[in-house]
Amino acid sequence: MTDDSTMDTRIPHSARIWNYWLGGKDNFEADRAAGDEVIAHIPDIPVGAKSERAFLKRVVGFLVEQAGIRQFLDVGTGLPSADNTHEVAQELDPRCRVVYVDNDPLVMVHARALLSSTPEGTCDYVEADLREPGTILAAARETLDFTQPIGLMLLGVVNHLMDDDVAYGSVARLVEAMPAGSFLVLTHSTAEIHGEPMLRVMRETTERGGTPIRARTKVELERFFDGLDLLEPGVVTCSRWRPDPDSDEPEVYLFGGVGHIG
Repeated sequence: MTDDSTMDTRIPHSARIWNYWLGGKDNFEADRAAGDEVIAHIPDIPVGAKSERAFLKRVVGFLVEQAGIRQFLDVGTGLPSADNTHEVAQELDPRCRVVYVDNDPLVMVHARALLSSTPEGTCDYVEADLREPGTILAAARETLDFTQPIGLMLLGVVNHLMDDDVAYGSVARLVEAMPAGSFLVLTHSTAEIHGEPMLRVMRETTERGGTPIRARTKVELERFFDGLDLLEPGVVTCSRWRPDPDSDEPEVYLFGGVGHIG
């Protein structure tokens, strides 16, 4: 989620900081400085960013190969990196259709330039805000078939909604519109792993003029899945959601979960 400062490269921006932690090149000096300052307090921050991307890959793989999902609505896309949703899905089935949504004009410029679909599938791009689910749904219906199941991806975006009523209400509105057989995939920052250092980093990021961000607890995150069948192992740190057998990733500061929409 962004504000009018998005295009001011002197102000650190969450999508560009995230890109820096992932090893990308779409970031500026202010973003790298802010990212390094966070790392000084929490050295494994980049590990968490990469762990969430690995979570995305495992979840999309599960949805395509085991759940039969062939279309995705990815809200809060962020700057393109390796293993984006459509790349993972279309590698498994080239016919997959993906709609990317972000309210950041910079993200949308990069997405349209860099995220290209297979000939058999589709990628579309919508500039909209999670706080406006009606706008998102209207645009998504132009590309996705709402009579067939959809993978609703909300990765690292709900934590930018500071108000609980807005956060829970916006997610619920999107979930309510999903066809039976769809899935909600959600990740969110937490302070349950690092405690006060994480909370301090979030406060300082917001005070510097960056994108506001907040932590929520596991219990608070489980509430986003109310009424859904929360898949095992439930809401857990991203590195512990059905990890690869040889994985030795530590617990990270991002919780994730997957819920089946009946």
